[in-house]
Amino acid sequence: MSTDTSIRPAASPEAGRARAGAGVLTGLWRASGKSTGVLAGLLLLVVYLSITQPIFMTWGNITNIVAGNSVVLVLAVGATFVIISGGLDLSTASAAAVTGMSYGMLLQHGMSAWVAVAGALAVGLLLGVVNGVLISYVKISFLVVTLGTLSIFESAALVMSQGKTINVFSLEGFQPVYNLVNGKAAGIPYLLVFDVLLVVAAALVLRYTTFGRGVYALGSNREAARLNGIHVARTTLSVFLIAGLAAAVASLIQVGRLTGAGPGIDSTLLLTVVAAVLIGGTAYTGGDGGVGGTVLGVLFLGVIQNGLTLSDVSTFWRGTVNGVVLIVAVALGVARDRGWLRFNRTTTPASS
Repeated sequence: MSTDTSIRPAASPEAGRARAGAGVLTGLWRASGKSTGVLAGLLLLVVYLSITQPIFMTWGNITNIVAGNSVVLVLAVGATFVIISGGLDLSTASAAAVTGMSYGMLLQHGMSAWVAVAGALAVGLLLGVVNGVLISYVKISFLVVTLGTLSIFESAALVMSQGKTINVFSLEGFQPVYNLVNGKAAGIPYLLVFDVLLVVAAALVLRYTTFGRGVYALGSNREAARLNGIHVARTTLSVFLIAGLAAAVASLIQVGRLTGAGPGIDSTLLLTVVAAVLIGGTAYTGGDGGVGGTVLGVLFLGVIQNGLTLSDVSTFWRGTVNGVVLIVAVALGVARDRGWLRFNRTTTPASS
């Protein structure tokens, strides 16, 4: 056995302070979770826009950001369940178009408000069943299934009204949804209250229920989840049911805002939804993440878009910004997981 008896030079006070500072940074980075980057970016954006755009921090503009991003938030909450379970639903935006058209057609045929809303929710669940059964019981890859249903749902939305938008503003059954989406109480939009309740409910389900723990287990290791008594197929079906239901709710909000049910799909909607989930810290490999991070991701992208609008920057840049932010956020997560972002990395002196 050898013993190192060499005397190493004592570190200088400056080097010690530098290592201590780096250690604090590393500790903050590790302790603050995977939402650190998006939270810091959001705060910087808010400070910058508050200084450069006087209208940014007005209550009217804040409620405008909430209203403009509620559809993305609802879809992103559903997508969070799917991604944590280790899957991905590419058809969510197309499913929202189909459920919105279903809602519009039911109103057009004289159905009451509650029947039309229930019909749209039922269609959303049915679309979720289609995806879930094909993936969990027929054992087809989620990428193949949702890519296929993306195209099918998109086509179905166009076929349902021959590509025409259904104007629902003058229909009596539309008023409850219109009032919920556009109404306020004491200056607080109903939609903001609805968003908060939805996020809290989803977070509680994920964190404090057996089903939620099963979703995380599924994303971490499917075989281990099965061996621990989790019904893998039923849990997978359930997360796609949630995604389908989220698509239906999002479509009702969209129709409520636009006062019309249109078959067209925003080409950037799917990217924005997935980007919000991943930017918020949910792992694209599954098993990690949460709804709180997704809310930060939606806010971050929403504030960026609002800032671009206030700064008179062309909306054509929206897709570019979302794509760049998504890649940077995921790259930071990968770098963090692999230990590339250690602030107190030191070099070992070569032995003489």
